Amino acid sequence: MKKSILAPFALFLTSFVSVCGAEELREVIVSHADDNGILQLFRMKEDGSDSIQLTQSKSGCRMPSVSPDGKKLLYVESGKGSLSIWLSDLDGRNARSLVREGMNLLPSWLPDSRHMVWMKARQENRRQDPASSSQIHILDTRTGKSRRLFSDPEQIKFSNAMPSVSHDGKKVAFVSNRSGTFRIWVGNLDGSGARPVSPPPEEKDENLKLPIEQKVPVWSPDGKWIAHWEGVEMIHMSPHTGIKNPERDREISATFNVWVASSNGKERRKVGRGDDPTWSPDGFVTRAFPDHGRGGPKVMIETQSGEKELLIVPPKTNWGRFAWLPESSP
Repeated sequence: MKKSILAPFALFLTSFVSVCGAEELREVIVSHADDNGILQLFRMKEDGSDSIQLTQSKSGCRMPSVSPDGKKLLYVESGKGSLSIWLSDLDGRNARSLVREGMNLLPSWLPDSRHMVWMKARQENRRQDPASSSQIHILDTRTGKSRRLFSDPEQIKFSNAMPSVSHDGKKVAFVSNRSGTFRIWVGNLDGSGARPVSPPPEEKDENLKLPIEQKVPVWSPDGKWIAHWEGVEMIHMSPHTGIKNPERDREISATFNVWVASSNGKERRKVGRGDDPTWSPDGFVTRAFPDHGRGGPKVMIETQSGEKELLIVPPKTNWGRFAWLPESSP
């Protein structure tokens, strides 16, 4: 029987459509517990597949941040009475400490993939909000030289924490108590020209009679939006107060939500319950919240058609945030 000359072409076309039609999975660096219960860093696809362990810490690694050029990795490692910041290659090799002493949290990159910013906290007891006595610092990862980021006289009167620099390097989003309660502010890199961008309609939760706080701002890739957490702080919950009150704890955790505000302060919307927002490289918001069915965090991401779950943390496993790899990462 004579073979059709169209058969090979039809097979090629079918394969081509299949490949092109499949969704390309992005990659992340995730902090979650290993088999010994210690937080380590893992590189994996956004569905949790192809997971590779990057660190072998004896005390725990968390809060990863990937450089914009996709070559370097910042993270926080626990120590004896301290939280230090480390720098490594993207595969976890050539790790070295950048900041050892004190409580150092939430390192993130400037667009040049050379400088980083972070918050240095002075927490004296478990009931104290780490942001309540913090300042923002900047460090050159090549020279090791560091200084306080803000120099504006008005801004340095207050506690400033949780910095996130815009993708053009011109603005910084941060949290400050200069208005009394911690709010999301945006200003120039020296702290000048700062203004709140996402004021909530009420200063206190109506039922709990406790302040509504805002934390962990992060810029969208296009620089138009800032995602952040909003709710009643965890310092009012049983693990921090020492007074068991499960019902009150549930009421407090129910206030935890992720919001998105425009960088000009004119718009804002609620994404959904949760904390620890991030932006995917193509501009979609994620949020995470405890899920009793999984026995750990459930991470959700917005999509063009709704939301889907990111299976990046194994069930019944503790975690310490995650970061996206840039689309150009090796």
